[in-house]
Amino acid sequence: MTYGGDDGRRRRPPRPPQPAARPRQHQRAQMMPLPGTSSSPYDDTRTRPMRGEAPVPPPAPPRQAPPDVPPQGPYPRRRRRWSFGKVLMTLILIFVLFLGGIWAYLEFSIKRVDALSDYDGRPAAASGTNWLIVGSDSRDGLSADDEERLATGDVAAAGGGQRTDTIMIAHLPDNDTKPTLLSLPRDSEVKIPGHGTSKINAAFSIGGPSLLVKTVEGATGLHIDHYAEIGFGGFANVVDAIGGVDMCVPKDMNDTMTGIDIKAGCQTLDGRDALGFVRMRHSSATPRSDLDRVANQRMFIGALVKQIASPGTLLNPFDFFPLLSAAPDALTMDTGDHVHNLAGLAIAMRGISSDGVLTGTVPVTSGSAEHWDKAKSAALFDALKNDTTVDPADVVK
Repeated sequence: MTYGGDDGRRRRPPRPPQPAARPRQHQRAQMMPLPGTSSSPYDDTRTRPMRGEAPVPPPAPPRQAPPDVPPQGPYPRRRRRWSFGKVLMTLILIFVLFLGGIWAYLEFSIKRVDALSDYDGRPAAASGTNWLIVGSDSRDGLSADDEERLATGDVAAAGGGQRTDTIMIAHLPDNDTKPTLLSLPRDSEVKIPGHGTSKINAAFSIGGPSLLVKTVEGATGLHIDHYAEIGFGGFANVVDAIGGVDMCVPKDMNDTMTGIDIKAGCQTLDGRDALGFVRMRHSSATPRSDLDRVANQRMFIGALVKQIASPGTLLNPFDFFPLLSAAPDALTMDTGDHVHNLAGLAIAMRGISSDGVLTGTVPVTSGSAEHWDKAKSAALFDALKNDTTVDPADVVK
């Protein structure tokens, strides 16, 4: 079958209508992941977007902290700052704990003895506080070499037993009067309860600290509140622990009995020479014998307490810790006494070297110091009982 036109030529049949063409869609470009954020652009965790769908962006990598900064929580920590007040309180707390440790160490290390006890006729407590301070000739703990080095002498030659080279009463008033440090000569003739009349130092040899306290209370009428005792070895060890004690010796001192030789002048006395200084009475420098000896004892105690309480000792660990080590073995106190009582005594006695403490010996009738002046000694003890001013004329310097 043919189709013709007017011109008689063959023509093709017309094409059927075609549907409208879709607008051409361009494929969106897919960004390649940054280096280091994914192991591969083709790993299985990615899904190729279908045609016509928006590509799913890759998950963001976890945020990493700088290598020098430790990871933190959701809220950064605030750095704690120490204020001046906190630092000061911390230092105070450390200091208080340090003092508490020292107190506990001394409280449980110092030797104790039952020296004070009640009995019928005991003097009643009056004004102020009274200490009985005893320096005994005890050689406990000393080897034969120590006894020779310290020139302590022979026990048998000294009469055997324990005796007291030093007997002192320290009175601490309750008012503003001066404290008093009073020596009782060891050869003083007094009544010893249950043993008649004898030298006062014999009471210690017969009945120990308890009988000595009773003897002193009976002779003076004073109520003894505290007791402290130190022996030969302990005394020398304390002196050596602080590197010696500075003293100005007015005259050459050569004891013919012990062989101790101390030259005049300002010097540092070690334990051996210090013990010889407080015991010396057989020398041209001690013409009054026991009266000069007790005066030297008070002088030395003043220098010793002053040096112990000085910053040079308390702040120097090479002096302070040896002193702490030597003190418990050197000292003996009553069972009812405590370290704070001893501290009160030390504070009061610091004034010996600066005339803040009245020092002297109970008035006697002769240089032998065997008998007390009854009138003057009674006035002296009454003043101590009542915390009134002591007349310097009532004591022997």
